Amino acid sequence: MTAAAHPNLDDERLVAAARRGDERAFVELTSPHRSALHAHCYRLLGSLHDADDALQEALLRAWRAIGGFEPRAPVRAWLYRIATNVCLRMLKQRARRDAACIDAHLQPYPEPVAPAASEPTVTVESEEAIGLAFVAAMQLLPPKQRVVLVLRDVLDWSAREVAQFLDDSVAAVNSALQRARERMAREHDEGSLARAHRPASIHAEARVMQRFQDAWKAVDIDAILALLADDALLTMPPEGMRFEGATAIAGFFATVPLDGRLDRIRLVAARANGQPAMAAYARNATTGEHEAYGVMVFAIDGERIAGITGFARQPALFPRFGLSVATGR
Repeated sequence: MTAAAHPNLDDERLVAAARRGDERAFVELTSPHRSALHAHCYRLLGSLHDADDALQEALLRAWRAIGGFEPRAPVRAWLYRIATNVCLRMLKQRARRDAACIDAHLQPYPEPVAPAASEPTVTVESEEAIGLAFVAAMQLLPPKQRVVLVLRDVLDWSAREVAQFLDDSVAAVNSALQRARERMAREHDEGSLARAHRPASIHAEARVMQRFQDAWKAVDIDAILALLADDALLTMPPEGMRFEGATAIAGFFATVPLDGRLDRIRLVAARANGQPAMAAYARNATTGEHEAYGVMVFAIDGERIAGITGFARQPALFPRFGLSVATGR
């Protein structure tokens, strides 16, 4: 039987080599899963940097435990279990430390502006549950409910599998799942943290974003106002700034970013969480250079902007988008 006919043969060979201490075999074994695991950690944690740490710790734990791994179960499922345990520990630590600030850790999840069809950056399950509204709403759930929701509704684990993983009863898992679904449904209806992204079409999304960029460059606040849905929402985690309604958001852009001098802020198109985004560079009055200022993630509803989530003063995000932290004059 060939490896193509039996896709686990390669994994079995690599596991055997890794168990003998072959680090290269371990890297080859885990590499195909790293992107999906990173998205999984981000989905649970909401923070790009925390997802980095979680993935690194999960892979270290996997390497240390490879000697006892028997490839009867898929490597992927084994890695997901380890990564989920790491994330659950991190969430419990956060719950004790940051209970007062719901979105303290929320960050955007960068992706290529035009990802190649042959090289998707995230898996199918992460595409379905990586949207910023979903990830933001996840911040409202306690650790156990968050893990149960992802394992059951995103990764499609059975209630029995989740119960065994959490060392809990099936009834307790089902109860946690019901509470999590109800809270997520309320947040979906209210959109208190971030609006859902539901553009009329890919082309409509592109048109809206081009018009926003043109209006910004021209410092045309009326044109920006016309693009906003009446009940649009602008938030800026973790600062707690919140502007509801098109008029309030337009007023913010007219007065706050560099005192309303939008012409001094250069926008570069980006993508995050399966949504359009803009990386903003502010002109330094002394050097004339444009420096990393913030990232805005947009939610389009039909052909209007329903939500903008701004992440200010996080220059470390820019390289993750493949962007420099400064541009020319």
